[in-house]
Amino acid sequence: MPQVPPQSRSSAVVRTAARLWAAPYVLLTFTALFWAGNAIVARSAREVVPPFALSFWRWGLALLILMPFAWPHLRRDAGRLRRAWKIVLLLGVLGIGAFNSLLYTGLQTTSAVNGLLLQSLQPGLIILLGAILFAEKTRLPQLLGICLSLAGALVILSQGNASMLRTLDFNRGDVIIGAAVVIWSLYSVLLRRRPQVHPLSFLAATIAIGVVALLPLYLAEVASGRLIEPRPESWLAIAYVCLFPSLIAYLFFNRGVELLGSAAAGLYLNIMPVMGAFLAVLFLGEAVRWFHFAGIALIGAGIACALRPSVIPQRDDSL
Repeated sequence: MPQVPPQSRSSAVVRTAARLWAAPYVLLTFTALFWAGNAIVARSAREVVPPFALSFWRWGLALLILMPFAWPHLRRDAGRLRRAWKIVLLLGVLGIGAFNSLLYTGLQTTSAVNGLLLQSLQPGLIILLGAILFAEKTRLPQLLGICLSLAGALVILSQGNASMLRTLDFNRGDVIIGAAVVIWSLYSVLLRRRPQVHPLSFLAATIAIGVVALLPLYLAEVASGRLIEPRPESWLAIAYVCLFPSLIAYLFFNRGVELLGSAAAGLYLNIMPVMGAFLAVLFLGEAVRWFHFAGIALIGAGIACALRPSVIPQRDDSL
């Protein structure tokens, strides 16, 4: 068998990587899978890794791994990042610090299935926040879609029991994850205002900001006596969330938004709860109840209505 020259193999790898980097749906599929796994791992490790510890070490270690690759781009893009420091700071606090801390805290007291299904609200919220913040036109199908998505979330939050809506007796973890979903939707909308710098520069800058924001919360958690249990599953959980849902998934998601726009990228990521529900049943033994199906049906109908191609453009050219 003839030998393939090393240069040819290297060129093939570069061409394949370039094709993948230009394929938003492939990137977003892996993003959805890695983020679904994030919720599964956080839920399974809740007894051995406290939420702020998991978030802090996730991003702290990710930053250490990323910096050798990002440093040349950071040096080149430093001026642009400084000029856009307000939006970079806001995106780092929202997308890195606040969202993940709230998600992990919520998963202490609610199921991974609930946490994943509630994240199906994001596409509708992205449309709503885009209309509020950037005066994007909101048409009747979009408003109907947002209402359907909210109804689906309420079905999940109330576990199909209308009396819980009257008494507001929701699971605390569900409410916390609901707040995390709002924050992530805001992050997604604001991504269109990020500076035009290299993806690794932007990712490193926002991670660094997120780590600084998380440090006092992590120290307060340690002071309260909540420490990481020195077990293999603790280190495996931290290793997974450091590499896959952090470095790889955020890089892929930011690229997906760049190629498709925040609304279309958010719509496609609605496959994440479906992936996550199967993973939760497979690895955590969680049950999927009737109200989960009812809620996801309403949320899915709302998203299909709100994000039809004829209603929402597939790309935000302002990115």
